Amino acid sequence: MARRTKEESQETRRTIIAAAREMFLTNGVTNTSLEQIAAAAGVTRGAIYWHFADKAALFYAMRDEVQIPLIDRSDLALETGVALDPLLRVEHFLDVIVDHITCDEATRKTFQIMTFKCEYVGEFVRDLNNLHEIHTDLRDKLAKLYREARRLGQLRAGITPMSAASDTLIFVSGLIKIWMFDEDGSLVRTHAKRLVADHVAGKRAPAAAGCALRKRARRALSPGAAKT
Repeated sequence: MARRTKEESQETRRTIIAAAREMFLTNGVTNTSLEQIAAAAGVTRGAIYWHFADKAALFYAMRDEVQIPLIDRSDLALETGVALDPLLRVEHFLDVIVDHITCDEATRKTFQIMTFKCEYVGEFVRDLNNLHEIHTDLRDKLAKLYREARRLGQLRAGITPMSAASDTLIFVSGLIKIWMFDEDGSLVRTHAKRLVADHVAGKRAPAAAGCALRKRARRALSPGAAKT
């Protein structure tokens, strides 16, 4: 019985988070009340307070539900990636981000809320520190790969690993933001993978470009190519 109660509690928590996501997306975070979330979830306001201290805690739980798995998948893409080519690993990482936003509705809606539906003031201002830490960590991981690319003679002359990492950070942040409102696909959605490939190709030394194309072709023909 205790196990069932725990499972029911977790299901209620997930239901509340899902309802909050829909309400935040519809009304914006500031204009959404706990009463509205409770009604959408089919629970009492007291049930929300059983699981979450306040609206901010609920917002962070909604964010972490998709952000942490995405970070974990991104870390895996950066660390293992494709063969030993660090620039293809950068490309693979960016492809993982695009695939996740494209295929996972909860992730897509959460990013829309974080980008367009939340005012980072008051109780939510500390989330800016969290975003700063996440972006700094990602930049440093990208810089590590670009340093490896430079050591292997793959990085185009005149580009430093840190500037390449910062450029990729700005690229993926902008790509995600534009993807969110590009509903007709005329800006980035229909050719996001091509934009990713072109971005990374711009970092590659000319002498290394042909080898990268051959590796990409082998990857596309491999049995596990569809997996990320």
